[in-house]
Amino acid sequence: MDFREIKEFIKDFSGYILVAVISILIVVYIIGFEQIIGPSMNPNLKEDDIVLLDKIVYKMTSLSRFDVIVLKQDEKHMVKRVIGLPGDYIEYKDNVLYVNGSSVEEDFLKDIITDNFKLDELEGNYLVIPDDMYLVLGDNRENSLDSRSYGLINENQIVGRVIFRLLPITKISIVK
Repeated sequence: MDFREIKEFIKDFSGYILVAVISILIVVYIIGFEQIIGPSMNPNLKEDDIVLLDKIVYKMTSLSRFDVIVLKQDEKHMVKRVIGLPGDYIEYKDNVLYVNGSSVEEDFLKDIITDNFKLDELEGNYLVIPDDMYLVLGDNRENSLDSRSYGLINENQIVGRVIFRLLPITKISIVK
């Protein structure tokens, strides 16, 4: 091999290395994949579904009520729905969500019962949700480990926002 062939090989090889490095950076910092474990998001997401998450959008924009997120709780990743935002007072009464005293419809829930509770009854005894904190619940309210058990979550616990269900293939869809 002469110098020109070595130089061309290095040039070609460096392109592959650049693509690999960019791909790794995208997966580590921008997107991720998560497998649903457990029944807490039934019926909207089921155990063993694979979802795609956006790890950067919530760092540039605020989370919205009802976003589905992945959070880190006790070294485990959990998928939950954002119900309460900073500044909110949350209450469930007679299976209705009240945000700051006004009822809010949860049209993604069908035949799901949410037991009565108030924000100030949760761990921390908050009057309103503090800045950088969120109240999260599973969609399967009767079988979910969520803010009712461990309290509000801090923004730094959020891994990313779920944007797409990839598997099973028959259920590929945008997660709303």
